[in-house]
Amino acid sequence: MNRFYLHVNGQTLPVAAARNSSSDALIALLAEGDVAVDAHDYGSFEKVGSLPQSLPTNDEQITTEPGDVILYQGNQITVYYGTNSWSLTRLGKVEGTSAEELKQILGDGNVEIRLSLE
Repeated sequence: MNRFYLHVNGQTLPVAAARNSSSDALIALLAEGDVAVDAHDYGSFEKVGSLPQSLPTNDEQITTEPGDVILYQGNQITVYYGTNSWSLTRLGKVEGTSAEELKQILGDGNVEIRLSLE
């Protein structure tokens, strides 16, 4: 499996999974069922929310881009609509959505993001 999906505000966003043990663990978790994350804006460049369990990390110094799906501190998932440089773990990248479209889909304030394999 090399793809998972984000469901946000009535939109389904395909995500190309990164090739690491973190994304493998996320996909294994999603094989057990969808995961809902209550996400909030942070730093005016990302939506972040807690996962129900920790995943292995593969942190590396990176500069994020809009559409990056990132694992932070092993137990938080973030969807970037801006950029940030930090030591983070890539989980995947939203496909086929521009930065402007992504920011509009994510909206302002809190949002529920449902992760699934379909």
